[in-house]
Amino acid sequence: MSVVKPVRGTHDLIGEESRRHQHVIQVAKKVTSLYGFEEWTTPVFEETTVFARSLGETSDVVSKEMYCFEDRGGDSLTLRPEGTAGICRALVTNGLTQSLPQKAFYAGPMFRYERPQKGRYRQFHQIGAELLGTSTPFADAEMIAMGYHILRELGIADDVVLELNTLGDVASRKAWREALISYFQAFQSKLSEDSRNRLEKNPLRILDSKAPEDRALLANAPALKEHMTPEAQNFWDQLRVALDQFNIPYKVNPYIVRGLDYYSHTVFEFVTTKLGAQGTVLAGGRYEGLVEEMGGPAVPSIGWAAGIERLALLLEQSPKASVPIVIIPLSDDVHQVAFSTLQDLRYHGIYADIAYKGNLRKQMERANKLNAPLALLIGEEEALRQVVQVKDLISGEQAEVALTDLVAHCNMKLAK
Repeated sequence: MSVVKPVRGTHDLIGEESRRHQHVIQVAKKVTSLYGFEEWTTPVFEETTVFARSLGETSDVVSKEMYCFEDRGGDSLTLRPEGTAGICRALVTNGLTQSLPQKAFYAGPMFRYERPQKGRYRQFHQIGAELLGTSTPFADAEMIAMGYHILRELGIADDVVLELNTLGDVASRKAWREALISYFQAFQSKLSEDSRNRLEKNPLRILDSKAPEDRALLANAPALKEHMTPEAQNFWDQLRVALDQFNIPYKVNPYIVRGLDYYSHTVFEFVTTKLGAQGTVLAGGRYEGLVEEMGGPAVPSIGWAAGIERLALLLEQSPKASVPIVIIPLSDDVHQVAFSTLQDLRYHGIYADIAYKGNLRKQMERANKLNAPLALLIGEEEALRQVVQVKDLISGEQAEVALTDLVAHCNMKLAK
């Protein structure tokens, strides 16, 4: 029988890779909790309209990359390609628009049908955060600072650069959009096929194109700053002042854009050069109108998401695997004492394992293979006297300890 392989673009998280993955999530949970964020867990699939509305019918994700299926009831459902839409839908359906602002953190798998490459899978994982119900530029700065804080706690802040841009307000963007259409129409025959398709519906996306023929036209394209309203300029100025106050370094990149109409003002990316083409590790922006798309009121919001796989690749060191105390019963007759001792250690928060069978030499070899710091030897005499022999596998020292004192003794030894 042939060996069953994982589906292309998916991978198993085992051992070191799993520890790296979990470390990213645990650090993110710890940091976001310091900023008042609570974890929200939304379903991994939603009605297709949730994502079609939020991402736009013409976006690459909706038109090319979503995993859609029809269930037995005839409803069109989609595996989530990103986390923001589900959070906004949850805000509305759980009646939370009456108690704003809301601070949501999430972590979990996302699904997109795209070409797998380093740091990019068809089932991938993200952490993300959404601050729903506030419109001040200082909230944007705090969200960016929280993302930077996570990168710093992971030890990778020196490997990334914060790139920052503004999309202005609705009036600014409308005027800029018209100017871009007029400019690119004059060079329509020189645009890539994707950009020609985007010209009328989504001209801002041309600024983000990687095609050489498009990039050659960007230097002389109209800039947003030529069309900014005073209100949009003030928001942009206050954001940068706040980032300076948070001591967050950044550089302005006018080519960071979001093509959808509900994005406004702040957009940003934390970028690295250490992962090849997959340089963006955490990105986000301010949006308005997305909660309305889910049937709720107008709720101005700011959010970001980060790829766990990419962050894990940047970790300089892998988190160490936990090591157990190993209990070694010297005969079958002491299993009752051995098992009750094993479970008592676990109930007291001590990682413990047991060598079920084999002679003493083989059991000690297994303890050493597990890098166990301590081995607890229990023979018939020890069982009768309610004691164990505690062998320090690092120093080689051995001591007899009463079962009633064992938890305290193990904690003392482990604390050294």
